[in-house]
Amino acid sequence: MFLVVELGCIESKGKEMVVKVKQKIPLTIKRMGINGEGIGFYQKTLVFVPGALKGETIFCQVTAVKRNFIEAKLLAVKKVSKNRVKPVCSVYETCGGCQIMHLSYPKQLAFKDDVIKQALRKFKPSGYEQFDIRPTLGMKEPEHYRAKLQFQLRAFGGSVKAGLFSQGSHRLVSIDHCLVQDQLTQEIINEITHLVAKYKLPIYNERQIAGIRTVMVRKAQASKQVQIIFVSSKEVRLAGLIGELTKVFPQIKTIALNINRSKSSEIYGEETEILWGQEAIQEEVLGYGFALSPRAFYQLNPQQTEVLYDQVVKALDVSAKDHIIDAYCGVGSIGFAFGAQFSG
Repeated sequence: MFLVVELGCIESKGKEMVVKVKQKIPLTIKRMGINGEGIGFYQKTLVFVPGALKGETIFCQVTAVKRNFIEAKLLAVKKVSKNRVKPVCSVYETCGGCQIMHLSYPKQLAFKDDVIKQALRKFKPSGYEQFDIRPTLGMKEPEHYRAKLQFQLRAFGGSVKAGLFSQGSHRLVSIDHCLVQDQLTQEIINEITHLVAKYKLPIYNERQIAGIRTVMVRKAQASKQVQIIFVSSKEVRLAGLIGELTKVFPQIKTIALNINRSKSSEIYGEETEILWGQEAIQEEVLGYGFALSPRAFYQLNPQQTEVLYDQVVKALDVSAKDHIIDAYCGVGSIGFAFGAQFSG
């Protein structure tokens, strides 16, 4: 018995079995995939169902038939997992920013352990069977931790909205209260959308590629300083907006403009200019201070960054005779974490 795929259906030779797009099928979820989707088997074929949890019996509808697997959307849960929770976020199912908020937090941590194990089994690095996979260290309060906001801007009639694209689309989902995002960065982007509309600034769209397309807002945990990048497909006059915005939020220390004239999905272009304020904001990790320029890479969860680096320092057990290469390091903050071992 073997499977043949043709024109959007899976046929089983020697046995009557055809799977087509829009077909509704029952499924038992055996495990979860690396993107948080539930995985089951229908007639020995893998089926991926976003929103389904391990152990659940569900009813789903086929959305795509690939060579070796099927994609489906969840219609109903017949047997509900005891680990399923109701997401507090009102746009969770539409915005595409989070994938496992319907899973209890302790099980989210266990899921991340399993993602590591799946990757090891797939790529099979030498000796991986003996690797010590330690439990994921969670947060006491896993909300409002993300220090960097990067929202798209779009115009809707006379108003301006900021948010994320719905998964797999360019349909903007407006977000004015995100449970993941730092609350100050959310307040700032809300005010920016108001001011962009007030000053009638040009907004990007796919047909008329002329105006502001993305806004980045980043807050340093140690100093509470904030920097902003406006990404636009052309030069825009931001003086009035900057004057009002910095008066409302004195935490803002840097405002930059990045020009991205490309039609691609790349967020940033090559040109970035500081329009107002200082060149960088000040951040700190494990007692070491450093400056973050607007385009610098730094961890998105600064609270857990310290926890992570502390674990790395303990695990490596380096001495002053060792050499450390902090490759692809962004601002080099992991290297800073080893400063005490090399001092003196």
